[in-house]
Amino acid sequence: MKNARFDKSRLPSRHVTEGPARAPHRSYYYAMGMTEEEIHQPLVGVATCWNEAAPCNIALNRQAQSVKMGVKSEQGTPREFTTITVTDGIAMGHEGMRSSLASREAIADTVELTMRGHCYDALVGLAGCDKSLPGMMMAMVRLNVPSVFLYGGSILPGRLNGKDVTVQDVFEAVGQHQAGNLSTCELEKLEAVACPSAGACGGQFTANTMACVSEAIGLALLNSSGAPAPYESRDAYAEASGAAVMNLIEKNIKARDIVTLESLQNAARVVACTGGSTNAGLHLPAIAHEAGIDFYLEDVCEIFRDTPYFVDLKPGGQYVAKDLYEVGGVPIVMKELRKAGLLHEDCMTASGETIGEALDKIEGEADGKVIYPVENPITKTGGVVGLKGNLAPEGAIVKVAGMSEEDQVFTGPALVFECEQDAFEAVQNRAYKEGDVFVIRNEGPSGGPGMREMLATTAALSGQGMGKKVALITDGRFSGATRGFCVGHVGPEAAHGGPIALLKNGDMITLNALTGELSVDLSDEELAKRKAEWSGPRETIYASGALWKFAQQVGATYKGAVTHPGGKAEKHEYMDL
Repeated sequence: MKNARFDKSRLPSRHVTEGPARAPHRSYYYAMGMTEEEIHQPLVGVATCWNEAAPCNIALNRQAQSVKMGVKSEQGTPREFTTITVTDGIAMGHEGMRSSLASREAIADTVELTMRGHCYDALVGLAGCDKSLPGMMMAMVRLNVPSVFLYGGSILPGRLNGKDVTVQDVFEAVGQHQAGNLSTCELEKLEAVACPSAGACGGQFTANTMACVSEAIGLALLNSSGAPAPYESRDAYAEASGAAVMNLIEKNIKARDIVTLESLQNAARVVACTGGSTNAGLHLPAIAHEAGIDFYLEDVCEIFRDTPYFVDLKPGGQYVAKDLYEVGGVPIVMKELRKAGLLHEDCMTASGETIGEALDKIEGEADGKVIYPVENPITKTGGVVGLKGNLAPEGAIVKVAGMSEEDQVFTGPALVFECEQDAFEAVQNRAYKEGDVFVIRNEGPSGGPGMREMLATTAALSGQGMGKKVALITDGRFSGATRGFCVGHVGPEAAHGGPIALLKNGDMITLNALTGELSVDLSDEELAKRKAEWSGPRETIYASGALWKFAQQVGATYKGAVTHPGGKAEKHEYMDL
């Protein structure tokens, strides 16, 4: 049975649906209620990270049904499947956070294996929580199939005493409670109302940052990431995404036709001008790696350096994702970038048009409150800055959105901790002084293992009113909700013998986000002497299992902390098999 619109002979699903030899395979499809016509149409994987772990994923199942309707409306046969997620908000502040970054690789791997095993022709991927967004996009680029990404949407802001509140306020309230400035009753009131709906954290933390990336890079339909999760309008975007993937199959537009060096640069611009999460400095290189493109932390930071910051979002600013959506969302932001000549307009997108063509259809201008006009930005450089120096030869990253220029230079003595718990206890016990530079090491991808986020520690410092009075550097990561002078991704990490492994209490450290410096006042000779005396990486308690495996395979942070050789090493294309 031939489908007039799609030539099955060039699609992977021919291996499971066409010819007499595939009768047993077809019998399985009949068992699931499929018709002969549906069996011979393109098979589209509809992958979701649905689970009951957290609000960010809870609405994905509903939205997937709308995607499937969109696929069916354009003569495709959707096949829904799920993969894992680890939700950072719940994994935060304990051993569970080690699973977070490793889950990004597991998501990409499991989506790849499901697609390969069943020979699906295209992919619509729905994701809601931090690592699930890059994980899903990595799978798309790795497989290089026609692909459309759909974000599950953000959570609605909570309300308390006439003000919008988010989970970031709850993390910081823990610090205030601990400092004796907030009663247990007030903390309980806040926790009960901060997260009132389905959806991912509402500020410009990692999930919303990567949702903006999905539109800017071209894998998601324009404006599809903006509407909060509970809004019914999300279902219309889901249906449109399902229809869009069928158009991509017909035109043979694949993920790597969309994800190019230029579109990665566009994505980095959008992260910078929205004051997005430092984690984008980890995920953009990882997505690039799947396509065989060298786009490292330094390349991302170079774009951050000369991009104005003009979208006023939490944690550095005032507004949340819902507010951005209500003033026109990412497309309006990209139109402002275009005015300043900061956008590659000829990049292909999931709509089958270039980003320039898609933006031409968008009406609306910067509102001046949430989105400032690009010629009148909040600050002239991006909200995220790269640092380098003798303490971070492979670079490091800091979010400066909302920080004044004088707060972006800091010199102080090192206060060294071997892991996050030790630092958190020191904060709780106030065992530090104003002017100290917290050094938290052995928290990198390999040495942690898992490159944990440090939100509990940074939020506790903010809650104690010390966010501007101390600085913090780590080979681990920070949550997108972190604020203050907190430098992450210091590379090489301690487990790989980087200079951060050699620091001692009292060493004078200089952090300068204006010049991009992260250095320690030690001579090369002294560092070499300490390196010779270094006893090697700290032993961890993870000697087997998934985290052990991740620690063995994971590469350098500046390259995206990836676990396989990537697009450059490929010897075949999945769709050509």
